[in-house]
Amino acid sequence: MDRVLDQKALDTLAVAVQDAGRYAKEQQQCIHRSYKSDGTVITETDLAISRKILGVVSQLFENVNIISEETLTPFDPDAPFTFVLDPIDGTDVYSQGLPSWAVALGILDKQRNPVGAMISAPRWGLGEDELFLRLDPGKELLINGKPFSIRTNKDFPHQITMGSSGQRLMDFTHFEGKIRIFGSSILHMLSPVLYDHIQGCVNQSCYVWDITAAHAALLSVGMDIEYVDGTPFIYDDAFLLERKPFSPSFYAGTKDCIQALRKVLPAK
Repeated sequence: MDRVLDQKALDTLAVAVQDAGRYAKEQQQCIHRSYKSDGTVITETDLAISRKILGVVSQLFENVNIISEETLTPFDPDAPFTFVLDPIDGTDVYSQGLPSWAVALGILDKQRNPVGAMISAPRWGLGEDELFLRLDPGKELLINGKPFSIRTNKDFPHQITMGSSGQRLMDFTHFEGKIRIFGSSILHMLSPVLYDHIQGCVNQSCYVWDITAAHAALLSVGMDIEYVDGTPFIYDDAFLLERKPFSPSFYAGTKDCIQALRKVLPAK
C-alpha cells in the first residue's frame, strides 16, 4: 500500500467523523449512563460511534490498523498507518449533559508518530457552536475548513488546562496562573493550540485514544508533550498495544512553556 492516504477517502472519513459528533450531540439529552468493569462511564452512543467509524475506516483504507477504546482489533506492526479512535472523549461529562467532549480520531504513521487528526466537538468552538479540526498527514491544520495558525506567544504558562486529578499530583506552591478543567483530555490538549490566552496543558494518566488526535494537532503547530520527569513521550507497546495508561503526567506546549511548567508546576 502507498504510504500516502487517499485524499478522497480522507474526505469521506472527515464527513463521517463530523457526522458522528453531530449524532452524539443529538443523542446527548436521552443517553443512559452505564459503567465498565473498571468503573469508567460508557454510553450507548460510544458504542454506536465506535462501530460506525471502525466500519468506515475498514472500508476506505486497506492494510491499516484501527485501535478503538471500545473495540479490540488485531494489530499489524508493518501497517503504514494506525488509526486511533475515541468515540467520545469526555464520556463522563457527556453523560451529564455538559458540552466539553469530542469524537477524536488520530492517525499514527508506521514509526508511531502522530501525523493526522479529525476531531468533532459540536458543542465546543471558537466563538461558534461547532468545532471540527482536520489534519491530514502532511497537510496544514484546518479548523472548520479554514487554515489555522497560532496568533500569540505561547512560551510562558499564564493560563493552562489540566485534568481533574491534577490537584492531587502537582505542586501548586509557585504557580500563580489560571487553570481550566473541562473533563476531556482531547480538549485540554487542544486548548493551547486553539485559544489565544491558554499557553499549556498538564495531563494526567490516561490512554492512547485520549491523546493521539490532539498530540498530532500540537505537533503541527510546533508544540509537543513531555513527561514531567523530563523523559520524552513515546507510543510504546504497553501504551499502544497493551492498552495501558501512560505514567507519569505530562506537560504540553512549546519547548519554552514546558520548561517553565517544570519550574512553576512540578509533580509532587
